[in-house]
Amino acid sequence: MTAVPQARVPQARLGLALALLASTQFVLTLDSGIMNVALPTIQTDLGFAAEDLAWVTNAYALAFGGFLLLGGRMADLVGARRMFIAGLVLFTAASLLGAVAQTPLWLVLARAVQGLGGALVSPAAMTLVVTMFAAGAERNRALGIFGAMSGLGGAAGFMLGGVLTEWLGWPSVLAVNVPIGIAAVLLAPVLLTGERATGTDRSFDLLGAFSVTGGLTVLAYAVVGAPGAGWASARTLGLLAVAAVLLVAFVGIESRARNPLVPLRVFRHRLLRSANILAVLMTASIFPFFFFVTLYLQQVLGFGPFQAGLGQLPLALAMMVAAAALAAQLIARYGLRITAALGLASSCAGLAWFAQLSPDGTYLGDVLGPALLIGVGLGLGVVSVTIAGTADARREEAGLASGLINTTQQVGGAIGLAVLIALAASAAPAGPAAESLTGGFRVALYVGAALALLGVVLALVMLPGRPPAERAAPPAERAAPPAERAEPSADQAAPPAEPPRPAETRLSGPAPSTSQGG
Repeated sequence: MTAVPQARVPQARLGLALALLASTQFVLTLDSGIMNVALPTIQTDLGFAAEDLAWVTNAYALAFGGFLLLGGRMADLVGARRMFIAGLVLFTAASLLGAVAQTPLWLVLARAVQGLGGALVSPAAMTLVVTMFAAGAERNRALGIFGAMSGLGGAAGFMLGGVLTEWLGWPSVLAVNVPIGIAAVLLAPVLLTGERATGTDRSFDLLGAFSVTGGLTVLAYAVVGAPGAGWASARTLGLLAVAAVLLVAFVGIESRARNPLVPLRVFRHRLLRSANILAVLMTASIFPFFFFVTLYLQQVLGFGPFQAGLGQLPLALAMMVAAAALAAQLIARYGLRITAALGLASSCAGLAWFAQLSPDGTYLGDVLGPALLIGVGLGLGVVSVTIAGTADARREEAGLASGLINTTQQVGGAIGLAVLIALAASAAPAGPAAESLTGGFRVALYVGAALALLGVVLALVMLPGRPPAERAAPPAERAAPPAERAEPSADQAAPPAEPPRPAETRLSGPAPSTSQGG
């Protein structure tokens, strides 16, 4: 399967395309947190039972995590631009349906469809960044901006959720997606380039798609419910067993399929394997921090929802600066190994510092410093693992690589959050509520810091040490002027072509080429 030759795209249009893709990623990660502040109001207005209220957020998370890999592969087979637009239409329509929901089930189903739409959009957007921007500093900067918007969206969700819920009511936290989604759908065909696959084999691995999507969804469902049901409960163990059977079956199906959903040969790439391992450790250690710091600010320091969201803004800004401004420069000068290790080390230090929290602490003394360190670490880490995870993918497998790195980040975050919440609950000492909370948090945060430290060691061992500038650029990318890129002709038929040589189809170049996460 090869790509249609492309015409030139002006640099100014590339900038507008990146703005569209990054803004869309901002909205997707925004939607992971924007509903949290509105949950009490939603419970009152729609009559949710207390035990069912978590499904407003879990439905989105389960669908998003379960369908990411499928969305990434469909971006390769159908076209990244087509999947980006289709996912946006689905996401926008689900947002509108959720905003007018009249019953709990209606809202939960709308949130699930939102998650499905997000799972189609996110890997397609990352694929477009990887394929539209030349390997090296240009792509690294684009991925840095893309990752920075993910972090900003995650933090902004708490603030915007509080403002919109207080001023306009909870439906506004969903309705705000509608005009943004419509604008993005209209702009996408104008600004984004797309490739159409050539060749006659368009078969789709349905068994592989069902088994991996089912396995990931059941795994996410088991992990999300484990803190409440118990890790050793029959429910949790049974769901984990079902997930394991489905994922093992998926590996068997892919090894025999003529046109597999996930060609197992992609795991032969050391960079891809290393990046996905590090992504799990990074999100497992860092994502629970957002949960713990929110509870600490509100239940220990007495912050309101909007104040708590505002208190996380420094972390988002630190991540944005690190991802958009520092990561590409560090990678160009020192390589992926040092940059990823620095990011994980910064996060490790921030988690260990925050573990010193006390019941009578203060925002400036206990939260601000750790948040800045974790923000810088997350920004450097997300960009590094994303570049490593997509650098050695062939152009026709860019969506698959993007879906994989997104999936491992989601799975790592979900498992880390569930495990550390359970650990904090079991380690909480008896006593006043504030002392009990901080005591349990302290143990969980030290474990998170240990996971980040393990990530530092693995990054130093597994990632390449030489600066990416020493990697040889593919001839096709070296030939393209830096100010212009390829764009498919709208009416050009795909000519039969001999498959390009491997060196011409790989995405690795002078520098190998993030996420909330809403």
